[in-house]
Amino acid sequence: MPVTETERKLGEFGFAGDDHVVPFAVEPLDVRGRTVQLGPLLDRILERHDYPEPVARLLAEACVVTVLLGTSLKFEGKFILQTRTDGPVDMLVADFTTPHSLRAYARFDADRVDAAIEAGMTAPEDLLGGGVLALTIDQGEHTQRYQGIVELNGITLEEAARTYFRQSEQIPTDVRLSVAKLVLPAEGGPREHWRAGGLLAQFLPDSPERRRVQDMHGGDGDERDVSVHPDDNSWQELLALVATIEPTELIDPTVGTERLLYRLFHEHGARVYEGVRVVDDCSCSGQKIKGILQGFTAEEITDSVEDGVIRVACEFCSKSYEFDPAEFASAQ
Repeated sequence: MPVTETERKLGEFGFAGDDHVVPFAVEPLDVRGRTVQLGPLLDRILERHDYPEPVARLLAEACVVTVLLGTSLKFEGKFILQTRTDGPVDMLVADFTTPHSLRAYARFDADRVDAAIEAGMTAPEDLLGGGVLALTIDQGEHTQRYQGIVELNGITLEEAARTYFRQSEQIPTDVRLSVAKLVLPAEGGPREHWRAGGLLAQFLPDSPERRRVQDMHGGDGDERDVSVHPDDNSWQELLALVATIEPTELIDPTVGTERLLYRLFHEHGARVYEGVRVVDDCSCSGQKIKGILQGFTAEEITDSVEDGVIRVACEFCSKSYEFDPAEFASAQ
């Protein structure tokens, strides 16, 4: 099969580097997937809000899951990850807008988070508690949203992502996530940097005798139908290979996504596709917020006034907008 401009065998071009999602295929195993290392992008998102470290780690995991799934969309739209739970971190939101824009924030109870840190209860399942994870695909106006719901009851986001594919898509899927804070030398003294990485692999066999499955996002190949048995030898081999991944390998910039894929699949051969760059890019605007305020009642407008102006801060990027209450006089 000839190699196109956007696909090359591993080793034929330079490394994608941080903040690029790299699609890949291991054809002898009928496996396709994506892997990513987030660096500067993650620093900007997390430092903006100065989250407590356990909250930042949790939101970083949400960002990895979101970009792995969001960059697989083959149409203009959004992929949205949102949790609603009863734990100290009661909401995580990360949304990816095609082709490359990510934004995210976490809502948490500071006192409960402090108590969890004091008690050593900072595992993701402890911070989330019970509730749900919603994964939503939005193709815009005049289209129906697709949403999958997974119960969060003592499980991690990594486990929840696997459950989502098993329940909603019936595609054998494995997911690995890793997050760490590194201390690196810098001018003026050492500085902390966040890193996160992840790998998603799906079993999508081509041969009719092994059955076919529907790739929800269109994947990197042709559409497929019905389901596949998860005990297939190729899939079991893939699981065994992925299980060898060390958490540090997913985030180490000296390893990189392509080197990791080579280490895992060099015996079979891995084909990598052109990386998809992800950027910290919030979609908020004064015009959008003004449109929301125009839907407020007169009483709501009055209650929103402070020191003679209406101030609204974006929960994602923290940018602040100010409005003159007179602009909404028709609502009063």
